Amino acid sequence: MADREDEDAAPQEEPVRQEPDRPPLDEDAAWAALIAGFDDEPEPGAAASWPEAENVPEGPDEDAEADGTAAKDAGAVPQPGATRSIVVHPVIHGPRDYEVAEDDDDDHFVPPEPPPLPDADATTKFAWIAVLGGPLLLLGFVLFQIELTWWALTVGVGGFLGGFATLVTRMRTGEDDDDRPDGGAVV
Repeated sequence: MADREDEDAAPQEEPVRQEPDRPPLDEDAAWAALIAGFDDEPEPGAAASWPEAENVPEGPDEDAEADGTAAKDAGAVPQPGATRSIVVHPVIHGPRDYEVAEDDDDDHFVPPEPPPLPDADATTKFAWIAVLGGPLLLLGFVLFQIELTWWALTVGVGGFLGGFATLVTRMRTGEDDDDRPDGGAVV
């Protein structure tokens, strides 16, 4: 029953706060005021925008310093002069100056010389000549703008296809590797 009463009751609306009407901000005038007051010193009674500990106290008069009559207390901190300069000290040693000592005794891996290529028989050599020579023959005809005749096309295309087929059929099948007792990879 209490649930039904809650459902029937109208939800209470929150009071809407109405802000006082204020004129729209003139951005151009605000920017002009900021730029005009850029170099102005703050009012003497205005609150400082940083802690008092960071304020540098005013130094003694230049006339008093020239006469040597400036007050010198035992605990007085010397005041910075009117002109300040920054002294940049050169870095003598840094982390990038460190050099690793070369150790000649350290053995580095030097790969062995690869074995020489096996001697090819005459059939393999002619197959390679046909695979490379056929396209070069056709390219030569095109570059020198010579008319491609039927025999040049036959030699170029046929030489490439025949040499490729010969090289593929003469490839090792790997049957020798199947005779190993372990049948695994050899490192």
